[in-house]
Amino acid sequence: MSRINWGENLELKIARLPDSPGCYLMKNAEGTIIYVGKAVNLKNRVRSYFRDTAHTPKVAAMISHIADFDILLCDSNLEALCLECNLIKEHKPYYNILLKDDKHYPYIRVDLREPFPRLTLARRMQKDGARYFGPYIGATAVKQVIDAVRDVFPLRTCKLKFPLKRPVRPCINYDIKKCLAPCAGKCTEAEYWDMMDGVLAFLSGDYQPVIDQLTRGMTEAAAHMEYEKAATLRDKIRDVRGLMERQIAIRTDRSEQDIIALSQDGLDAMAQIIYVRGGRMLGGDHFLLEREGAEEPGEVLAEFLTQYYEEGGLIPRNVLVQTLPEGMQEQLEQWLRQQKGAAVTLLTPKRGEKHDLVLLAEKNAKDALEKRNAKAAVQEERTVGAAASLGKILGLAAFPRRIEGYDISNTQGIQSVGSMVVFIDGEPAKKEYRQFKIKTVEGANDFASLNEVLGRRFAHGLKEKAEREAQGLPAVGGKFSDLPDLILIDGGPQQVRFARDAMLQQGVDIPMFGLAERFEEIFLPDREEPIVLDHHTPELQLVQRIRDEAHRTAITHHRALRGKAFTHSQLEDIPGIGPKRRKALLKHFGSIKAIRGATEDELLAVDGINKPAAEAIRAWAEKPLSNAQARAVP
Repeated sequence: MSRINWGENLELKIARLPDSPGCYLMKNAEGTIIYVGKAVNLKNRVRSYFRDTAHTPKVAAMISHIADFDILLCDSNLEALCLECNLIKEHKPYYNILLKDDKHYPYIRVDLREPFPRLTLARRMQKDGARYFGPYIGATAVKQVIDAVRDVFPLRTCKLKFPLKRPVRPCINYDIKKCLAPCAGKCTEAEYWDMMDGVLAFLSGDYQPVIDQLTRGMTEAAAHMEYEKAATLRDKIRDVRGLMERQIAIRTDRSEQDIIALSQDGLDAMAQIIYVRGGRMLGGDHFLLEREGAEEPGEVLAEFLTQYYEEGGLIPRNVLVQTLPEGMQEQLEQWLRQQKGAAVTLLTPKRGEKHDLVLLAEKNAKDALEKRNAKAAVQEERTVGAAASLGKILGLAAFPRRIEGYDISNTQGIQSVGSMVVFIDGEPAKKEYRQFKIKTVEGANDFASLNEVLGRRFAHGLKEKAEREAQGLPAVGGKFSDLPDLILIDGGPQQVRFARDAMLQQGVDIPMFGLAERFEEIFLPDREEPIVLDHHTPELQLVQRIRDEAHRTAITHHRALRGKAFTHSQLEDIPGIGPKRRKALLKHFGSIKAIRGATEDELLAVDGINKPAAEAIRAWAEKPLSNAQARAVP
């Protein structure tokens, strides 16, 4: 078979590959590890990447970036598998499966090392000697289980560390028979552990003894005409049954097991896990595996399995998998046992009830992938698709990748601010947002304020763009250098005209339009009649989101400045007058108005005020006040 010339260095490495198990690390031109793999025979496996033959899209993309590779030899296939897991964890290569889902279903934790164990909620399983039960679908389910257990088994709930130096007074739980009070010496460790055996059996799925005990209590209460107590116990029975049986009951043995299957669509893949504990399905979870849609299902599942079960405490007694690579099952089973530190059975069932469970997991994986794709399609329609359609409606020649929206906010002309929000590919890019404090406009003049904001934005942008180009840097990445493809102004034709004039004065001509809020009409600078879009179209909804975001950002910035101004003291404007002197002046004169009217001699009588400070205060007092300052002087 023909081969590509990969260069002298790579050709030499390829020719000297050993017939040995091990791991290989593919690197790009920058030396970054982009893929980690394992092989029973490194020579055969690694050479297969460099042959001029057909590859899956993912592998072909990876190969196009390979500039070098390293290998690590191992003594066995199991050692290579363990090393691969560690290398993927350490380097997080781009072309390996990387689980990004940080969702953790809760567990019930029982620390068996304690003399008097209690039940606690845990988000992660750890190798800490404790027993974990679950996972449960949400913390509420965990609390329901713990409450149901404590209704029958009087477990302690306190955080006391046993053994205690001396007994303590029991809490109210002892009085209401919800605790055996080991803290007060009311029970022995042996008596407590007799009860714990029932607790562990209940949590393992054998809840019938709990039902029987509650039923006996209900019957006795009814016989003694304690009907309220009987009704309470009846409700508890119902709750326990509902809690343990509301999930789908499946016809398997009572051991714990996970069922794993995969669905692919040619681009991405979705792995599905179904959790079975005590013969009952407790829940499931799915994981999106990007770029794995055209890879061999067994290879994908094998890599997923090693990453998912990296923490040995998660591994159940039995694992059912849809498919695995030929010859890998025994290897992976050994690895699972090593990770768990206990017996594990790994199966790929082809018939019977266990095969039916795998088909159920596959069905769930397919459903999850279809829902994800449908959601992605809707998201694309509302973002990239809406931006592209908007560009066509406005007559743009190219797709408007970067859209900027502008708005002005003030209160009766005071603390005027402008906001610039940025949407890239139809989605907000909040790191690109900018705020402007209006400097040259007095009073409530939105037209002039827009003129100032646009003028400053493009003056900064053109200057920074030129500087970055001189340094060989791209425009993207600067504070203002990435210029927009389209500009939205919150307002009608007049606002658009003022904003466009400011832009043209800077030598820039970028498509611009306005959105008038009353009728949601779109105004273009060179068109008298507005464009009216249907209110249910993604294009108008995108424009509205940009306008609303610009409005929200401007108001938020304005409120922040206004709040700061209300707490600002005019004395802070005097050079050389710090907090201590300001406090002394106010204590001595009682008000800012009195300080303004004080003579230099009167100021010198204040503790801490010297002649230069007094002169600075007099110079400040003689300056004319603005209208806002005059209103604020007490």
